[in-house]
Amino acid sequence: MERETVFGETGARLEFEESAGPGKGLVIICPGGGYEFLSEREAGPVARRFAGAGWRPLILNYSVGFELGKKPLREAAWAVRAARRIFADSLGPMPFTAVCGFSAGGHLAASLGVHWNDETEFPDPRKRRTQRPDGLILAYPVISGGPHRHADSFFRLHAEDRDVGYFSLENHVTPATPPAFIWHTAADELVPVENSLLFAGALCANRIPVEVHIYPFGPHGLSLATPEVEDAGKARHPDAHVAGWLDLCLDWLDTILKRKREGE
Repeated sequence: MERETVFGETGARLEFEESAGPGKGLVIICPGGGYEFLSEREAGPVARRFAGAGWRPLILNYSVGFELGKKPLREAAWAVRAARRIFADSLGPMPFTAVCGFSAGGHLAASLGVHWNDETEFPDPRKRRTQRPDGLILAYPVISGGPHRHADSFFRLHAEDRDVGYFSLENHVTPATPPAFIWHTAADELVPVENSLLFAGALCANRIPVEVHIYPFGPHGLSLATPEVEDAGKARHPDAHVAGWLDLCLDWLDTILKRKREGE
């Protein structure tokens, strides 16, 4: 990435390239890592694929560590506002913006999807209007604080005892939640597939458009599932079937973008 902008409140960084042409819209990528680290396998390689399909990718380097609370959520909201401001000249004042998250990054993306209009956390109505994503792309996301929780992610959010309900995202879906594309593997032993199913069910209950793909095999953290992101040490091998998720996602993005434009 050639440029970056920094969130003064926390030091979170938003990386992006100054590429030619306006692009279809923006995709803000939130890598996974259990809120402990940020996975490069779910950052640069993913950004290059979206760029190759005509989208303008940005990578959010959000806060990780301990007792994070709502800090990453504030950073994700800032990232959407900042990205729209940066690309306002080439894409218009409110460019189509999707947030794409993997694992804990999926939790962050979905957190913004359900809490973007939290008046307590975001009292300024002008910010709330400009930080709502137009779509969510959730890859094997952490979602629930219930029996299927990813304990390490919730521990790092300091949500074991406090705010666990706030971060159990399936309970906060409303008709104002953006459309979502979700994929997971049924064999995921680290973040159970029930996380995706719970969120998808909540979206359906609120009549929010959602596309869900559950692949039968594969470990957690496959990213693109291509040779470029292979992690043999954790049995994350290329899988042509799972790798098809990105083409499906790109078709979904085009569909959501078209419907948004038709509704404006």
